[in-house]
Amino acid sequence: MLVFLWIFQTVFLESCYTIIKQHQVSQCASEIIESIESGNNTSETINTISKENEMSVYVYDSSDELMVRRYATEFNNPSGLRDINTRSVYNYYKLTKENGGSYTSTSVSEEQSIELSFKHHERTSTDDETETVPEGFRNRKSRVENMVFARIIKLNDNTECFVLITAMVTPVSTVISTLHMQLVIVSLIFIVFSLVLSFIVSRRISRPLGEINENVKLLARQNYGVEFNSSGYLEAKELSDTLNLTRQELIKADNLRQELIANISHDLRTPLTMITGYAEVMRDLPGENTPENVQVIIDEANRLTSLVNDMLDLSKLQAGAIEIQREEFSLTDSISDIFTRYAKLREQEGYDIKFISDKNAYVYADQIKIGQVVYNFVNNAINHCGEDKTVIVTQKTSEKRVRVEVTDHGEGIDAEKLKYIWDRYYKVDKSHKRGVIGTGLGLSIVKNILDLHGARYGVKSKPGNGSTFWFELEVTRTESFKK
Repeated sequence: MLVFLWIFQTVFLESCYTIIKQHQVSQCASEIIESIESGNNTSETINTISKENEMSVYVYDSSDELMVRRYATEFNNPSGLRDINTRSVYNYYKLTKENGGSYTSTSVSEEQSIELSFKHHERTSTDDETETVPEGFRNRKSRVENMVFARIIKLNDNTECFVLITAMVTPVSTVISTLHMQLVIVSLIFIVFSLVLSFIVSRRISRPLGEINENVKLLARQNYGVEFNSSGYLEAKELSDTLNLTRQELIKADNLRQELIANISHDLRTPLTMITGYAEVMRDLPGENTPENVQVIIDEANRLTSLVNDMLDLSKLQAGAIEIQREEFSLTDSISDIFTRYAKLREQEGYDIKFISDKNAYVYADQIKIGQVVYNFVNNAINHCGEDKTVIVTQKTSEKRVRVEVTDHGEGIDAEKLKYIWDRYYKVDKSHKRGVIGTGLGLSIVKNILDLHGARYGVKSKPGNGSTFWFELEVTRTESFKK
């Protein structure tokens, strides 16, 4: 801003003033010519314009070879054209004729003046006489620029008038010097003010940022007790709020990580303990090498394999390392095939697992992954089905989509916990208990698989009324069941 002030107030000041003065003289000339042509109060108009705008105006009758002055107002200025002579008038008339009836020019002369000084000064005149200037004053010559405007006009009585206007362009050197001094003072004031203001603002900005930086270092060292309470400007407060939210999420993630480690450790330790126990019994006790004991070892080994596979699948899905292989298949037949795995569970444990479908629906998806989704939903429902041990799988088909719902009559889920059940490591029931089947990682796997398919999914649940997990896929075609 100071640079622009210096440029426009010093470099361009004189040229801007000259342009404005030219416009002023031209406008005044138009008013004077209009007054001459109308003949209304011409002398008064000329005197008023001359006085208000500090210019000399001359109007001549140029119909004949001899110039006859009609009006003249001479503004008392030292421009050198104040007492214009006849020769100058004819010269300007000739130049105006040559330029098509209008002429504008500027000329430079020297003005001699006396200004204040502090020493006695003597001036030698051109006739070798010495002139003494009073003490405290001194002579000074300054550059003066004069502006001349001339116009030839035709009146209604076929007479010709020559209008000549002279005006002194006030020397701006003194003004520029004054502005220089003012700009120097203003610049110094603004520089000092800006330095002080910058120091205050920088401290106001850097102090909270420094505090935030130190707290972030503590947070990076897993010191979750640190809090971000930055004051000051708005951005620092918003950054503090964001970091506080990040700290809360890190605390939550750390707690869930610890729970996951505890749960997985329990799930791994339980089958390993059983495998070790049954193996020792079969080794130490005669007659315990029975098919039943061997089957327990096999089942627990399979459980370990399922847990490890689910952990690997979840890691690959979250890392984006698995690509789905789409193909058209019957979703209805796929669900029916999955239900054959639960025959033993229905017979031995008394579970009532039903599958209800209206049509045979075909979809274009990854058959293995969608089967994994259904399997995990059913396992989750079996583990939380309640005392009636009932799980109902319903397939509803519309023109464009097929919806699969898995419903249980168990304890249900609180509304505030529903949005967290798909999160990694989240467990609604914090007390760990070994499920009937499954690994406890099912819903995380389901979420990632359905996201890869671009499918819609969700859950409806009320405490005490059970839960319904569902997902939807686009239908490629449907078939009615044969009677």
